[in-house]
This record gives sequence, structure tokens and C-alpha cells, in this order.
Amino acid sequence: MEYLIANKEDFDKSDIKQFDFIMVSGDAYVDHPSFGVAIIGRLLEKHGFKVGIIPQPDWNDLNSFKIFGKPKYGFLVSSGNIDSMVNHYTVAKNRRKKDFYTPKGEMGRRPDRATIVYSNKLRECYGDVPIIIGGVEASLRRLAHYDYWDNKIRNSILVDSQADILVYGMGENQIIEIAENLKLGINIEDIKFVEGTVVKDKDINKYYNYIMLPTISEIKKDKRIFGQSYATQFNNLEYGSSKTLIEPYKGYYVIQNIRNKPLTTEEFDKVYKLNFMRDYHPMYEEQGGIPAITEVKYSIISNRGCYGSCEFCAITFHQGRTLQSRSHESILKEAVEITEDENFKGYIHDVGGPTANFRIKACDKQEKFELGACAKKKCLGYKKCNELKVTHDDYVELLKKVRSIDKIKKVFVRSGIRYDYAIYDKDTTFLNELVKYHISGQLKVAPEHVSNKVLRRMGKPPVEVYNKFTQKYNELNKKYDKNQFLVPYLMSSHPASDLEASIELAEYLRDLEYMPEQVQDFYPTPGTLSTCIYYTGEDPFTFEKVYVAKKPIEKATQRALIQYRLPQNYMLVHNALVEAGREDLIGFDKHCLIRPKGTNGKRGYYIESNKGKKAKNDNKSKRNKRSTETKNDNRRGNERGDKINRENKDKFKNKENNIKKAKTYKKKTIRNVHKKKGN
Repeated sequence: MEYLIANKEDFDKSDIKQFDFIMVSGDAYVDHPSFGVAIIGRLLEKHGFKVGIIPQPDWNDLNSFKIFGKPKYGFLVSSGNIDSMVNHYTVAKNRRKKDFYTPKGEMGRRPDRATIVYSNKLRECYGDVPIIIGGVEASLRRLAHYDYWDNKIRNSILVDSQADILVYGMGENQIIEIAENLKLGINIEDIKFVEGTVVKDKDINKYYNYIMLPTISEIKKDKRIFGQSYATQFNNLEYGSSKTLIEPYKGYYVIQNIRNKPLTTEEFDKVYKLNFMRDYHPMYEEQGGIPAITEVKYSIISNRGCYGSCEFCAITFHQGRTLQSRSHESILKEAVEITEDENFKGYIHDVGGPTANFRIKACDKQEKFELGACAKKKCLGYKKCNELKVTHDDYVELLKKVRSIDKIKKVFVRSGIRYDYAIYDKDTTFLNELVKYHISGQLKVAPEHVSNKVLRRMGKPPVEVYNKFTQKYNELNKKYDKNQFLVPYLMSSHPASDLEASIELAEYLRDLEYMPEQVQDFYPTPGTLSTCIYYTGEDPFTFEKVYVAKKPIEKATQRALIQYRLPQNYMLVHNALVEAGREDLIGFDKHCLIRPKGTNGKRGYYIESNKGKKAKNDNKSKRNKRSTETKNDNRRGNERGDKINRENKDKFKNKENNIKKAKTYKKKTIRNVHKKKGN
């Protein structure tokens, strides 16, 4: 077994004269089933096609696209495992420092909008050669979409890339059907009806049972019309209930065929039975390796798709809501293969998927009739559907089998669980097993917020469900004498999260005595319902107006309130509390978030003359002046602190102790989140 050919040197040494397909990817070549390019490449190889890969070509040099010559059937283009814009930019649109899918994490080895750039360069090189685009970047942009980075509506990526066919979703069955058609001599322009693809056509008379969307010009002019178009797309995501969607452009149409049928368990198993090397290509060894392999090398994917319906998550739009699961036999075989790796230390990092504790389809209807999720209902969101089947029996059995394999010391669950699904299960076996065997020190869960009006918009359960979960989690840790912590992921600036909701979250964290080290700002990525609301300012189904934080000061304030204890956030928090009329949270009482200005204290402080402390180029006179002011303010602060000390000797001993506590606070709180409250 060898790697697929991915450089000119290996190509010249081989006896291959021409590839059938050449894949162009924004990622380095990692031959592991967690990487889409590896799956598609190995799948084509299994079906008898000769496949080469051009990983991360230099888009400024056309010769880098010509190293293998012209393929017999076509080019397959992907930005890689992650959207190139998300890969490059933070939510604040600042350039990221690392690309984990590139040798040594080096940034700058792929262009912005990689799918468009690569496809246009191939057109420049080879004219009318067939180009098929796929992967998450293409899938989420298959029709007109709001682009956060340009802050405007952009065309379907099929249009801007000049490609012939767009494959959306995971793509295994689609790509084989397209490849077999091309092999039979069918022209790429005549391959129009493959399920799970998007194509362009000037004549729509041959299409039937379709929905005509608004024109691209209408969508770009009117936010309400864009929202209506998105709502139609959202209601046509699932196999069995979706219709063909047609989006008119000037002189032609973009046609989204219905979603392809989800993989059966047998088909899913065959994908993971392919001959993967389970590592990055050796050519990267001297370049420092590929960081992205670290977490997934000893992880096992057990499912795909998610009926969790988080409205800010793109999984629904990309993989769909219908769950697909591998068999126990397939997973156990992969686990045994992992144990044979010479560097394996006995720890399986994860057995999961988009949601680890989903193993069966959401309801009997999906199981019996092989249909997708209901078009206008949610299986699990703010409230669960009454038809939802809640059981962890299969997952519990699977985890037991994996951890019983020789050479395996521990099996972790790290890909994330739906805590609401777990708490809805009347049988607590899974939670008992999880706490007892499958946590590596801390369990990360995603309540995202605590304000129910925000949680409703997020598609997350009410905060009461999360509280119930934390209580049960603490009870089980105590039962098994485990010192394991619960770390919540929190999100600021999601649609419906206003100042009132942000303060509510800050008070919740105060009561937990927890301050997160990091806060995720809502990131409006293409394809999500939350992104549609972010752009339009209203629910696309009901047209109800929704508050959206867009101004930098609003976003910064919401982040600051979550981390209200940090001194650098003091003024943002102070101003927010005053604006909201919540001065009751400014003071010395236990319930207060911050102290008044000019005082030192445990819950945040402010020294006015410190505002310029970080300036690097101040001249000596300014520094001296600041030093004098600081001494005076510190003296005044100390006088107030002495008064506090006299009144509360047990709570505040002296200034030095307060500073010491502040320095150690981060470590203390991250390790004790939910623990103190639970006890």
C-alpha cells in the first residue's frame, strides 16, 4: 500500500502516463479518513480510476497546476477540510497566524476563496477541461449566499468558479456516478441530474417538480427576498422531502438537484475500509509535518449528519440532518488497526462525529421509510420532538467493545455530546459510563448561552436543561470519586443576544465563580440560519425582527461581560452596566460584578492613570507623570481598600493578597467550573 501520487518526482517514477482525475486541494495531503480529499481519492482508486493530487499549488504560478499534465476526465477542486476564509480570518476579520492543514502550521499556502481561485487558474491553463468542485467551501455556497467577509450577497460559487458541476454534501456516491458517466463518454455538459449536485443550464424544460427561487438580482437588492429564498432552501435540505431548486441568472439558471440518498451502514463501512495510510505524506516530514493530524490520527469517526439543529452550525446544510452510522464491526476493525501503529500509546482520542452520542436515526419514520428529517420540524432544538427516540444503548455497547480491545488503555469522547439528549434519556447508563471511563480530566459541552430568548434562536435547549445536566454530572463525579471538570463553551453576539441577555450571562458566571479563558464571537458563515438572520435582521420564516449585534463596540461589550473580571474589560463592563441601568452590579456586595472606579478588589478594578500603561513609545516625562499619578491613585485605592479590610477582615486581608488572588484566579476558575456550585 502506498500514498496517492502527490508530487512531480513520484509521478515521473511511476508508469502512469495520464491520470484519469487530478485533485487540487487547499490542504496538504493527509491520507486519513478525516480528510475529504483522501476519501474521494481512495474511493476513485478503488473503482479503478488513476488519481493524482496537487496539494496547495502556488496560485501565482500556472506551472504548479501543470505538473501532471491534463487529466483524461477532469479536475476535482476543493479548498480542503475547512472553508478558506474561516481558515484565514478570525470573526474580527483579523488574519490568523496558523494554518493547521499546512506544513508546520505555516499560514499563506492557500489563497482566499481557494475553490474559485484554483478553478479559474485551471480554466486559464486548460480551457474547456471538465472541472468539478466540492468540499465544505463549495457545499455551503452552492446557491446565492451572504458573504460575511465582503458583507454582501455573492453568486453561487459554481458561477464565480467557472466550474461545470458542484458536488454538495459528503460526495462519495455523486463523484462515482459522475466519474462513471465521463468514462462512458458522456459529455460533462450533459450530466445534469445527479442527486446531490448543482449545475448550470440554459434550458429548464427538462426539469420537473422544482421550486423557482427569486432571481439573483432580486436576492441582491432585497434582504427580505434573500431571507425567503434561504427559507425555501432550508425546507428542502433532506432526501425524501426536498425538491429541485432553480435560481435564475441572466441568460441561464443554477439548478440544485435534490440531496442524494444518505449512505447505508454497509456503504459507510466500505468508505472506511479503503486503504488509508492514516498519516501525512512523507514529503512533509522535513517541513515539520501537518499539525491537523495530531488530534484525529487516533480518533474514530462513528457517524455523520446531525439532527441537533443548532442554528449557527453548518453541518445541517452540508451533511444534512439524517444520521448515518458505521457498524460496530467496521469501527472495531479500525480500532485494532490503530493499535498496530508504532507510535500508539494506548489512548483512543475520540469515537464520535458531529455529535458523539447520536448513533441511531431520530425516529421510527426515518428508520422504516428511509426518509430524511421532516422539512418543517426539528428533531432536537429548543424543544425536542415527541417522536424523537432517545437511547444510548448502541453507543454504550460500542464504547465497551472498543475499550476492551487489547493495547487500548483509555477511550475518550471529545467530539462533543448533546447534553440535552443525554439528560432526556431516562436510562442513566450512558452518563455513568461517560463519567467513569471516557473523560480525560474535563468534559467540554456547549450550552453557548443562558438566556432562553437567545437559546431559542440558537436552537439550543433552555438553561434549565443545562442546569439539570451539570447537577447530574457533579453527582456522578462524586459517586465515582472523580476530579473531572465541566467546561462550557459560550458564544457572544449571536442574533437575539442583546445587552440584557449578556448581563444575564455575566451574572450566571458570577454565581458559578467561573470566567472562561476564551469566548467565541458568533461567526456568520455561509449556509446557516443564524447567518441569514444576522444579515437580514429578521426570522426568514416569520419575519419577526431579531436584535443583531454588528457594531464592534457592541461585540466587544458582549465579550467583555463574559470576562468581566479582566482589568482590561473594566470600562466596557462599567459603561454597559450604566447603560442598562444596572448600577446595582457595581459595588462591593457579593452580587456585584465590578467595583466602583478607583478601587482595587477581587471582582475587577480600575485605576484611571493605568490606561496608557501599555504604550511602548511614551517619552520619559510622560512616564514620570504617569508614575506619579499612579502612586496617588494607588494611595487613594489603598485607603479605600483599608476601609474594606476593616469591615471584612475575613474577605479581604490586604492589597498583596488581592493581587496574589488575581494572578492565580484563571487557573483556579477553569479547574473548578460548576464544581463548587454542584457541591
